[in-house]
Amino acid sequence: MSVNRSSAVTVDVPRGLAGVVVTDTEIGDVRGLEGFYHYRQYSAVELAQTRGFEDVWHLMVNGALPDARQRAAFAAETAAPRRLPDEVRAALPAIAAASEGSGPLAGMRSALSLLGAAKGFRPVYDSTADERRRDTVIAAAAVPTLLTALYRLGRGLDPVEPRDDLSYAANYLYMLTGSEPAPERVRAIEQYLISTIDHGFNASTFTARVIASTGADVVACLVGAVGALSGPLHGGAPSRALDTLNAIGTPDRIDEWIRERVLAGDRIMGFGHAVYRTEDPRSRMLREVAESFGGPRVEFAVEVERQVEAILAELKPGRELHTNVEFYAGVVMELCGLPREMFTPTFAAARVVGWSANLLEQAEDPKIIRPVARYVGAAAPAAMPGVG
Repeated sequence: MSVNRSSAVTVDVPRGLAGVVVTDTEIGDVRGLEGFYHYRQYSAVELAQTRGFEDVWHLMVNGALPDARQRAAFAAETAAPRRLPDEVRAALPAIAAASEGSGPLAGMRSALSLLGAAKGFRPVYDSTADERRRDTVIAAAAVPTLLTALYRLGRGLDPVEPRDDLSYAANYLYMLTGSEPAPERVRAIEQYLISTIDHGFNASTFTARVIASTGADVVACLVGAVGALSGPLHGGAPSRALDTLNAIGTPDRIDEWIRERVLAGDRIMGFGHAVYRTEDPRSRMLREVAESFGGPRVEFAVEVERQVEAILAELKPGRELHTNVEFYAGVVMELCGLPREMFTPTFAAARVVGWSANLLEQAEDPKIIRPVARYVGAAAPAAMPGVG
């Protein structure tokens, strides 16, 4: 598509801005041809395998992994704002009732906006770097509390208050279920959360940065990002990947079911990625997490993956189509007892940290993001002549 940026310049831009570099970043990158992505200078997968969520959160918003003293201080800083202001807590039943048909993620958009108002968040344009960082910590720490409270209220259950002695991942599961979770479940969810904190300039991250470029407050940026994440083509696929497993049902039906869908031109949820041309490293890591649990469900998922890739290679030769993060993410979250309606909200509980880092970086740039479009509608009248 050719776009006139001014009367003198025409730039050819691909649909969806695919491959277009829009800014510089120090937060991370996705190298799709290599099947590799990183947070700052560290492999994201290695961080998920060796670090806790709070360590990676510290890396994203503070620029470095913490030492022991910094880890303790950051844990205390992020634990305190898990508890919601009274005015936000009081409004949650009404928000849950109003969003009953659309789920906790939709309700969180309203609740998060209310949190920002209750906390008096100022536009990032008018805030110092320290104030902006503080606001992102307050908002991100509250997201698991909001999501779990809205989920429980929607089912006639009382919200569970957060505990200061539990980690981010453990607290999330505790507030969701009301019971202290098993360590292996905590670690599996923590690895999932870490692996999905950031992933280049995806749609929700770019949305957060566009809003930040206007100078709006932190919560405005995050709410816009949540809206982008809610779309099925972005964050809404983990449960749909499980739907595929359920629809197939048994191993003997895999070949017939997949061939029918591929020949019909249907998309196989959980396969293919806009950036990776090799195996998605997040899928590879989460497959290992799932296999550590074992069981028939995991064995079936692995067999589905094997046969789907073989069929796709046969019917679509020359195209690299592998499982993406959603395929095994759904399996892992199911193994850890998360209901399907909480899969995408759990994604948001991780990505809010990546959004935070990106909006903080964008807030340092005074230039508003303002592209143009090419007009292809009905012919407009000639410009009015000037009045002498």
